[in-house]
Amino acid sequence: MLVLRKSRDRGHADHGWLKSHHSFSFAGYYDPAHVGWGNLRVINEDRIAPGTGFGRHGHRDMEIISYVLAGELAHQDSMGNVKGIPPGDVQRMSAGSGVMHSEFNHARDQTTHFLQIWIEPRVKGIPPCYEQKTVPVAQKRGALRLVASPDGAADSVTINADASLYAGLFDGDESAHLALDPARKAYVHLVRGTLEVNGLRIDTGDAVLLENEHRVELRQGTDAEVLVFDLAA
Repeated sequence: MLVLRKSRDRGHADHGWLKSHHSFSFAGYYDPAHVGWGNLRVINEDRIAPGTGFGRHGHRDMEIISYVLAGELAHQDSMGNVKGIPPGDVQRMSAGSGVMHSEFNHARDQTTHFLQIWIEPRVKGIPPCYEQKTVPVAQKRGALRLVASPDGAADSVTINADASLYAGLFDGDESAHLALDPARKAYVHLVRGTLEVNGLRIDTGDAVLLENEHRVELRQGTDAEVLVFDLAA
């Protein structure tokens, strides 16, 4: 089963300094039909204005992944991490028993554009921890590169969750496929461009929810950047 979720149907919030699109119910946006998919709970597409950001705030028992698309995200947390997250890096923070952090765009003339992703943990109450890795563009070109996984396979960041996240870039004749366990769920989020997912044409910001499927097939991309999630049901 394939279900298309159009970009325009997402929740939207405009706080002036922050413009955000919510794929799932979040903060002031609530849609009972979209509170998550499997153990995936949040995909927020955020744009932070220059010189602004999220002040110090807390999280608990959630796996949080930041995927930066443009600009740079400055991260600081109660574990002592002070990091800059540029495009091409994948950051993972396991909130565990509790963590405080802030995220800012210190640039004077550039918006920070990134995806904030939350996945439910498989074990609660673990000590909080942090990890960040660079994923070369060449490894995503015409392929699905594993960027987050439960065991850190293929030099991915390690998440405390029964989920795997892949990133890919597709243009022209480039194609890839991913085998799925039909007892699990999958989610495809198109970051930019256009792409064909199992024969279904999608555009920037669109998503495809997959259930009882044996594979994801990606082809006929036009400047496409995509994230594919393999999720617990």
